[in-house]
Amino acid sequence: MMFPWFATGHITPFLHISNELASRRHRITFLLPSKPSPLFQSLNLYPNLISFHFLSLPPVPGLPSAAQTASDIPISLTPLLASAFDLTRPQVADIILSDRPDFVFFDFAHWLPDITAPLRIRSICFTVVSAASIAVTVFPGRTVSLDLPLTEDDLREPPPGYPSSTVVFHDSRESRSLLFFSMPFGQGITFHQRLTTSYKKSDAIAMRTCQEIEGDFCNFLSNQFQKKILLTGPLMASASAIKATTLDEKWEKWLSQFQPKTVIFCAFGSQVILEKQQLEELLLGIEQTGLPFLVALKPPMGYNSMEEALPKGFEERVKERGIVYGGWVQQPLILNHSSVGCFVSHCGFGSMWESLMSDAQIVLIPTLGDQILNTRLLAQELKVGVEVKREEDGSFTRQSVSQAIELVMEDTNNGSGVGEMVKKNHAKWKDLLTKPGFLDTYIDNFVKNLQEPWS
Repeated sequence: MMFPWFATGHITPFLHISNELASRRHRITFLLPSKPSPLFQSLNLYPNLISFHFLSLPPVPGLPSAAQTASDIPISLTPLLASAFDLTRPQVADIILSDRPDFVFFDFAHWLPDITAPLRIRSICFTVVSAASIAVTVFPGRTVSLDLPLTEDDLREPPPGYPSSTVVFHDSRESRSLLFFSMPFGQGITFHQRLTTSYKKSDAIAMRTCQEIEGDFCNFLSNQFQKKILLTGPLMASASAIKATTLDEKWEKWLSQFQPKTVIFCAFGSQVILEKQQLEELLLGIEQTGLPFLVALKPPMGYNSMEEALPKGFEERVKERGIVYGGWVQQPLILNHSSVGCFVSHCGFGSMWESLMSDAQIVLIPTLGDQILNTRLLAQELKVGVEVKREEDGSFTRQSVSQAIELVMEDTNNGSGVGEMVKKNHAKWKDLLTKPGFLDTYIDNFVKNLQEPWS
């Protein structure tokens, strides 16, 4: 049984692991909000083995009645969605009692092991963000409650035993982005308490990562929690599934008019919403490169569409070579299009893996705490991309955006050497991650570990 947090970035990897398990003839019950996005239906590659079971979200004062996932609401209302999520507990308990699964995979439902343990059903806390971001913040020795909130200094300094790494926050402004860990996330519980309880009470911890990239962080967490860490590998949509899916005709037609590896693709996921001033700097920086581009972002707060938020004269100047779109797009298919040469990303964990497994060069503009740490992993540890420089107040400029793009896209004969270095490193990691059998071996070992006797 799968019970992910109600957010696209969590449901999607739970569906990826479900598809991998179903391809090996395992049967899955997948718990979803009652009005699932058509996206989730399309990601179910084995409807004969993966059954969706829809949950009704009880009303919570202040939460819009139509809200089903984190994508439907501003980040400020996420604690209310967490309260509604927790109120599904009686429904979830009834389904578990009825179905009696062998395993239940969960992430934010810290109360789920209390249901499964008496029934001798194994609970797996499945983490869909990077091991590095968990290692910095969630470990048993850190006491965080509503009465004892985290401080910027707490997060600035890595915990004792943390791997020797450049995957750290650079200043208090960056560490401040994770202070929400000590804020309410549901009724009477902090985000940090929710996660640590989930890790402590689960029978095992699963992580959507691989030993080659985050092995040291996984080993650190295993020692911290004295618990198995089972690795699934990156967990992406399979190559065959991507090939079997067709890119929307309008995007295929538009992208195909440009030369190979020349188009900039920019997307920041389902939750990141830029302020208008920063959106303008981003768009003007991309325009400044002179390259064709496709930007897919949500409109800024207070704007109903991207069109009304565009810089003055922008649309007219770029109409032959640029599109700014405010809706959802098929990111993996666009990244794999032959004309796309650069991916400007917020470095959410799913986008991180998609960028590594594509040929597009990587430029990173992280916003939230885990995205900052993912960016350090790519830009400083693996050296496969370039992070856009920020001003002291945390903002970025059009110049810093265009400079980062030009660095990764530069001609290797005339450039600074940065472009050549990141291309070479990126190619190395892509070759490893897309090597035939690499991902299958991770899933096969994952299933084998689940089936072995546990102490």
